[in-house]
Amino acid sequence: MKLKPSHIQEFINFSTTQEGNVFFLSGEWTLQNIPEIEKKLKYIHEIKHPSHKIILDVSGITLIDTAGMLFFMEKRETLRKKAVRERDIVVRGVRANNEFLKMFKLIKEHKKAETLPKTRSRHPFVAFFENIGRHFYNGIESMLLFFDFIGRTYAAFLRDLLHFSFRFKEISNLIKKAGVTALPIIGITTFLIGVVIAFQSAVQLQQYGANIFIVEIVSIAIARELSPILTSIVVAGRSGSAYTAQLGAMKITEELDAMSVMGFDIFRFLIVPRSLALIIVLPLLIFFGDIMGIFGGMLVAKFQLGVTFTSFVDRLHSSFAMRHFYAGLIKGPFFAATIAAIGCFRGLQVTRDTESIGRQTTISVVNSIFMVIIIDAVFSIIFTELGI
Repeated sequence: MKLKPSHIQEFINFSTTQEGNVFFLSGEWTLQNIPEIEKKLKYIHEIKHPSHKIILDVSGITLIDTAGMLFFMEKRETLRKKAVRERDIVVRGVRANNEFLKMFKLIKEHKKAETLPKTRSRHPFVAFFENIGRHFYNGIESMLLFFDFIGRTYAAFLRDLLHFSFRFKEISNLIKKAGVTALPIIGITTFLIGVVIAFQSAVQLQQYGANIFIVEIVSIAIARELSPILTSIVVAGRSGSAYTAQLGAMKITEELDAMSVMGFDIFRFLIVPRSLALIIVLPLLIFFGDIMGIFGGMLVAKFQLGVTFTSFVDRLHSSFAMRHFYAGLIKGPFFAATIAAIGCFRGLQVTRDTESIGRQTTISVVNSIFMVIIIDAVFSIIFTELGI
């Protein structure tokens, strides 16, 4: 069979013979040559000859890499799909050398493996315990990372304490953000809780003529439990989430990496000031919450039970033991240290995508509230055993 190419180009020669349309593929079919090859192959689909038999002669290809083979197989598949639509079209390749055949076989087997159907799903019983194991492992890993974080924070605090090199300006600024700006929401929250407790108690006390006991109910409940818990929850949702978002944003923008490269200890410059600020400010917020909560109860006692302000204050002075006030106040530093640690830790757990900030902030708030309730329960047990 004598072939007379009618259109000669680099990478592809075309000729019409008695057997059909023959395309002589030649040259180096590599990644860098694919754009040029694609331009010269466009006219393949435009050829209209009496014979619709297409022969791909690949003997002239001197070098082909993975990208080139994938490109060849894609074009070959395109011609085969056309053959499905037009039954009189036949596509076949001829005169391939050994290297070409090895590459073709390798790529074909790999693509076949990718298209194999997925394995049968596992039994629900097995999947259930597998999920339990995965969550347990992730929980243990997260707990170990948290302990490592606590150790690094404590070591940085000790270094600052030994050299008395605390960043007082940064701490004072954080106290303002976490404390002063939180006074309105803390005041409103505890005031309304005091009102609610007093209203609910007033209904029962009126039945027995024990109106004056509203003082003990409101003052002890607010000072011992409700003010510390509610204040800590508000701070966790406000300052704890802010710590997570701030550190997470710094991690995404690679500010933390830049600080580490420049020799700054992020625990000393970022974690310790935030922790100290919250430890200082939370007991003060609890004290403010005590005042507002008791004041709310005082108003209800005045207008619902007829207990005057003077009678309320006198009864408070004579019956309210300071141990209840101290029992609530002493929880503050422990709540604050927990909220700050969880907030900062979750901020450092943020990955390189913005979605992670929202996810870690949510986890931070949930974990902080959960741990505050657990710590409060532990204190309640200890105080009960000690008779406080």
